[in-house]
Amino acid sequence: MEQLRKALLNAEKIRSKGRINDHLDTKHSISIEPKMKTYIANPKNADVSDIAYKETKVITLDHAYLEKQKVLSGTESEDISQAYKLLRTQVLQKLKFNDWNSLAIVSPKSGNGKTLTALNLAISLSQEVKHSVLLVDLDLKKPSVHSLLGLTLEFGITDYLLRDEPLSKILINPNIERLVILGGREVLEHSSEALGAPKLIRLVEELKERYPNRIIIFDLPPMLISDDAIVFAPYVDAVLLVVEEGKTTAEEIQRCKELLDGKPLIGSVLNKGEEHV
Repeated sequence: MEQLRKALLNAEKIRSKGRINDHLDTKHSISIEPKMKTYIANPKNADVSDIAYKETKVITLDHAYLEKQKVLSGTESEDISQAYKLLRTQVLQKLKFNDWNSLAIVSPKSGNGKTLTALNLAISLSQEVKHSVLLVDLDLKKPSVHSLLGLTLEFGITDYLLRDEPLSKILINPNIERLVILGGREVLEHSSEALGAPKLIRLVEELKERYPNRIIIFDLPPMLISDDAIVFAPYVDAVLLVVEEGKTTAEEIQRCKELLDGKPLIGSVLNKGEEHV
């Protein structure tokens, strides 16, 4: 455990920390690289606090189910809420300082909590009224954002990629202001080929350029399980690494950094860390 903490500190030169209770009497330790300077918001940014979804399907979620899945729903403790706000603020500072609007969430292996982190970060980011958020489930080997929300999807991103279904039929708003989800519903065998296909790359570029006040979060497959995240990483602005204390090794963290090949790693989320006094 101490080895993992030292590896994270040395790898990212972490100076600021926060904690998230994961609802199971364990803790999440959040660590983000410090910002380089204070960012002053652009006064020309459009106000997106009042969005009317005319084409995007709006779905009402079951808050009791969300609570069981540890998804932010307004019923979590103040400690959990504030910890995600800390993560949100630190991520926003890095994105804004570098004029970025896209972020990939990755982990070394399965079970490290990356999808839940991606979803809760997207929800927390959407609570900022100066921008909207799009969460894209690109874990084509194991799409699970919809499962955390308790949804059964009629269409997913593979329907867009393989069957030319329009995005208007695929995008959903989970009855959370300023949050839209582009979900996945089926496993794709040749997923890395799809993630590097021109059609998906054109879509990513359009999503990044069309709405300057939108932040796009991509949930990608684990980095040490397949080459999917490595193939897709060049098309996002930065990466956030989710690791699990007591499970992720320092060697796995270092290997992930090597595979990112210089892609900005803005920080790490240490899941299931023990509380120390």
